[in-house]
Amino acid sequence: MPTPGSHGYDVQRTRLRGKLETEGVNDKNADELANRIMQRDNQATSPGLRSDRAAGPYGERSGGGDPGNVVALRSPAFNDHTIMPNRLSREGDDRSPALDWDAPPEDTVELALLCEDLDAPEGPFLHWLVTGISPETTSIDEGETPPGAVEWPNDYGDTGYGGPLPPVGDDAHRYVFRLFALDRPLGLSPGADVAEVRAALDANHLATGTLTGLFIR
Repeated sequence: MPTPGSHGYDVQRTRLRGKLETEGVNDKNADELANRIMQRDNQATSPGLRSDRAAGPYGERSGGGDPGNVVALRSPAFNDHTIMPNRLSREGDDRSPALDWDAPPEDTVELALLCEDLDAPEGPFLHWLVTGISPETTSIDEGETPPGAVEWPNDYGDTGYGGPLPPVGDDAHRYVFRLFALDRPLGLSPGADVAEVRAALDANHLATGTLTGLFIR
């Protein structure tokens, strides 16, 4: 990460601001959000300055441990660490994003997908949990669930996907989508506690893929 005040830092900030504007963030908010993201990323890479909000997707707030092999996870709706479109938010159309990923390891018997807001005030907030995805599946269309997969209740109290709805005025929240390639069936009913699901995913994955979307109100 370039040092704040350096030419490289200013160039990177300008590029980030331009990217935010092309994604529909207005001039004032793009400038403010670019500053926040640069400051947060600078803290995340500075020894002794790493904050709880800067914890990565495998940090202590989200569990995770060793990610194992890495599977590239992508979305046509947004790039990693960029603003998610409003249609994917709770105030928009509340549609789950389209996702695609590389083929998982050969020994994969099941895929699972988890999305959490790592910056929610009370700790990670579950927005989406899908299990029982066939290992042959390599994509999900926007607003869809793969045939045969099981959607779990989210922390809004609904079943299925619930889009971002961070408090107004907060820094951009991070919505981390994690794909798990499992070496055995998850074997938990939808009535199981989500903490049990996280533990089972962490214990039995062969590989993971991570994609982080940002959202601000």
